[in-house]
This record gives sequence, structure tokens and C-alpha cells, in this order.
Amino acid sequence: MGERGPAPKPTALKVLEGNPGKRALPKNEPKPDASAPDMPAWLPEDAKAEWQRVAPELSRIGLLARIDGSALAAYCEAYSRWKQAVEMMASEGVTFVTQAGYVATHPAVGIANKAKAEMHRFGREFGLTPSSRGRMSLPGESEEADPMEKLLGAV
Repeated sequence: MGERGPAPKPTALKVLEGNPGKRALPKNEPKPDASAPDMPAWLPEDAKAEWQRVAPELSRIGLLARIDGSALAAYCEAYSRWKQAVEMMASEGVTFVTQAGYVATHPAVGIANKAKAEMHRFGREFGLTPSSRGRMSLPGESEEADPMEKLLGAV
């Protein structure tokens, strides 16, 4: 039987979010090689372009380690499938007429929806969605002080 409950959030992500649960952070969490993973040569061209778009930024903010390469590749591959399905729907439409004369949903609709769900799932892991990114704050970046904090600091 699988593990219960939601998957634990990586410590790096908890730190970026400001540790909202205020629980003690794990001290002995594995720390993988923080260098960026190599882009797999087998990725489709659209997936490679997506890798080149997101990998440098994920590395810059400390959310990408060498060991994360396959997860990022899966995200990029899902992006490529989604883009291909969307392009197919744009050229062929979202429905077609069967040999029996019925109107049916184009198979690309299901492919696009599944790829989009995969992208969203992997994207949350890397902070690639607006909501997951909105809970993050990078250490060392100055935020504008709260007016009350300014007032109390002046005392």
C-alpha cells in the first residue's frame, strides 16, 4: 500500500515559502548535488526549448539539483505533448465526424488535457505555477516593510 497523505514538501521549497507551518525543518535531509542537470538529448525539440526556458531560472533560485533531471524532463516532455495536441486541435478542430456520421471529440483533446494535468503536477513541484510561486520568498531579497513595522522600528 502507498504512503498516506500528501507528499512531503522539499525543505528548499519550505524555506522559500517562509516555513508557513512553523514546524522544525529537517536537519538530516539529503542534499543532492546543486549543479544543474544535463538536458537529455532524446527530448523533442519543443521540450528542449522549454528546458532551456525554465532550467536556468530554477537553478538560480535553488530549486533544481542534478538529481531532478528526470522530473524536469518529464515536465518538459508533457509540455511538448500538450503543445503538439493544441496545435493539432487548432488545425483540425476539437471535433470530427465519424464514419457512422456522429460528431466525436478529437483524440487530441484528451491528449492535451492529460499532458496539461501532468505539466501542472510537475510544475507545482518546481514552483512553476502562480499559486506555488506566490507562497515563496527568496532569502535575502528585501521586501517592502509593513508600515507598522516601520513605525515600531523607528522607536
